[in-house]
Parts: sequence; C-alpha cells; structure tokens
Amino acid sequence: MISFLIKGLFRDRSRSLFPLITVSLGVALVSLGNSWVNGALTDMVNNNARLETGHVKVVTQAYKEQMSSFPNDLALVHADELTRNLENMFPDMEWASRIRFGGLLDVADNEGVTLKQIRGAGLAVDLSPGSKEIERLDLDKILTEGRIPDDDQSILLSTGLARNLNVSTGSMITLIGSSMYGSMVIYDFKVAGLIHFGISALDRNMVVAPLNGIRNALDMDDATGEILGYFINPDEYSKESAINVKEQFNRYYYDPDDEFSPVMLTLRDQNFLEDVLSLYESTMGIFVFLFVFIMFIVLWNAGLMNGIRRYGEMGLRLAIGESANRIYLTTVGEAVLLGLAGGIIGTSIGLILSWLLQTYGVDISDMIDSNTLYMSNVIRAKITVTTYYIGFIPGILATALGAVVSGRNIYKRRTAQLFKELEV
Repeated sequence: MISFLIKGLFRDRSRSLFPLITVSLGVALVSLGNSWVNGALTDMVNNNARLETGHVKVVTQAYKEQMSSFPNDLALVHADELTRNLENMFPDMEWASRIRFGGLLDVADNEGVTLKQIRGAGLAVDLSPGSKEIERLDLDKILTEGRIPDDDQSILLSTGLARNLNVSTGSMITLIGSSMYGSMVIYDFKVAGLIHFGISALDRNMVVAPLNGIRNALDMDDATGEILGYFINPDEYSKESAINVKEQFNRYYYDPDDEFSPVMLTLRDQNFLEDVLSLYESTMGIFVFLFVFIMFIVLWNAGLMNGIRRYGEMGLRLAIGESANRIYLTTVGEAVLLGLAGGIIGTSIGLILSWLLQTYGVDISDMIDSNTLYMSNVIRAKITVTTYYIGFIPGILATALGAVVSGRNIYKRRTAQLFKELEV
C-alpha cells in the first residue's frame, strides 16, 4: 500500500508538488531557527559563565543583594581558606577568586597634570603563569598588542578603553577608587597589553588586572569579591548538577541571620538567565506551534482544492466498492508521506544553512553597540541533535492535520449520485 501511494504521488505531481514545497520551506525555517537561537543562547550563556557568573558562584549574602554595584566592602574574607574548603568539598570542580571593581582611570602628563579621566570597570583575576584564568578568558587569543602581565603593577585594557584614554602599551594609568574599608585609594598601573573581547559591552571600558595587584590597591588582603566554580568537564554541567552543588554548600555554610555568611548561586540565579532560558524554552514551543498552525491552514486549503480536483476519482473509488474509511485513511497516509519527504528535504536545507551560519556567523556589532549583554559581536548557529528532528514535528503534524480536516468531504458524498456523476 505504501509503495502504491508513493507511486501515485510521483506520477501526479500536481497534487504533491505544492504541499511538498510548503512543508520543505517550513521545516527548513524551523531547523534553521532552532540552531540559530540555540547558537545565540549558548554563546550568551558561555560568555556569562566564563566572564561573570561561573557555573556556580560564592559571595556573601550582603554582596548578593548589591552585586551589580561591585560592593567590595561586603566581600568574602579568609578567601584562601574558603577556596581550599571548596576544593575539598567538590574535587570535580575548579575554583577561582575574582574581584570586580570600578573607579576613575586617570591619565596624566609628565608633570602629573591630568589629561583625561574615564570611568572604567575592572576584573581582577589570577594572571600568574599557568593560571586556568588565562585560558578561561582566552587572554592569549584576544591579546592584540603587548603581553600578559607578569607582575602585580601591570594591567590589560580593552581596545575601546585604550582608544578613549589615548594610551598604548607602556603608558601609566592611575586608578582612583575606594578600598574595602571605604577609604579613597590612588594606585598606579602600567599598561602591559591591549585586548579585544569581541563583545561590545566589554570592549568599551574593560580593565583586566592581576588579583594580587588589586588586593594591594583596594586593601583586600586574603579577601575576594567572588569565588567562581566551574565543572572540570563542561559536559557534566547541567541545571540539576549546579543546583545539587549549591544545596550542599548552602546547607553547610549559609546562615540567613548573618549578612556576611557565604551563599552560593548557580548560573541561572544571576543576570536574569533563569528568565532568559525559560523564555527560550517557551519560545521554541511557540515557534513550532505557529509553523504548525500556518502550514496547517495552507495545507488544509491545498487539500480542499485537491479534493475538488479529485472529485471524480473519489467518486469512482466509492462506486467500485472501496469504503469511505479506506479512502480517507489513504488520503491521510499520502499526507504523512509528503510530510516525511518534506521533512527530509527541509531538514537537509536547514542543516546546510545552519552549517554556514555555524562556520561563518553573522556580524551584529552594529545592532548591539550599546547593549550590555555578554553577547559576541559575531553570532553563530549551533547544530545539535534537536536540529536533526525538530523540523519533522511541524512537517508531519501540519500535513496530517490538513488531510484529516480536508478529507472529511469524502464522507459527504452520496452513493445514489455516484453513477449519475459518472455518466456525465
């Protein structure tokens, strides 16, 4: 029966060509849309994880409430001991202390007269040789000029910030800010190199400094603003595994009555990522539903037109004794076969387009120039297992629904009129 239906579709292209094109285009768009959104979302999550949130993060309870303002007066103390405890509790994870800071960056001439001042945001990390932080932040890859700092008095500037300050490698910059205890600090740094993250939000005013240098500058000996945790094997990361680590830590350390007690947050607890990821999951469901609905309407109308054209054929089949149920099922069967064929063709097209976007990407820097999200300037698609089958859902479902609704006209044929119609 299946081979018979396939032969019928091939030999009568007028009843299969338009639905096949419609389904193929719809499936291709669904597959491409899935890989595109997945790529953009993965890029944003990965950038947030390596640059700010980690897979999990430990801060004080008070710091958590004001995290966006980098309140180093609420930082973790005895940070080295806490880090060692974390390494013992979770040996399958890597832990890194970081300090986020802000302040005025002052550039002066040889006589100490200020030439330019700009407010900058900074990230202090371990830049010692062999540090995982250098690899995690891709500093070797994004370094455009100079070198990675090998002493506590050298820093890296983003290319945009260096351009605004009109400085280059070897220039001296003064950080004017406040210490952990609220007093004013003035500390000199030398520009060791320039970096370009490829993320507009960071390339405008970012400073990367040695952890010990900022500890000295801000009077934060054995203190740190945040301790970030990363699963050694990224494939082991999941929402559930991060929550499990969080619950174990908070059960042991967290005291709701002590605002300086350590508290652990997961990646999804920060930067509204829980809302973003939940929205993505809902959006893909809505995306598929819309394509099913639109293709259902189109294919329903195509089925009605096809039914009118095949009016005589259906009448003849009824007249020679074929049951209406059988004719109806074969009509639905034809639609399912068309859905499968369209799914294969559309998925192939979608995968080709997704591969091109995954390989070359699209530069959206002009669109996100003023954006504060950690989103790369070049967005790439990401092909996953879901990309291979998600298009078949609307492809088969829409064609089957269209045939189910339009095929009901078969039951409206009156047997008493069949021979009169055939005589005509």
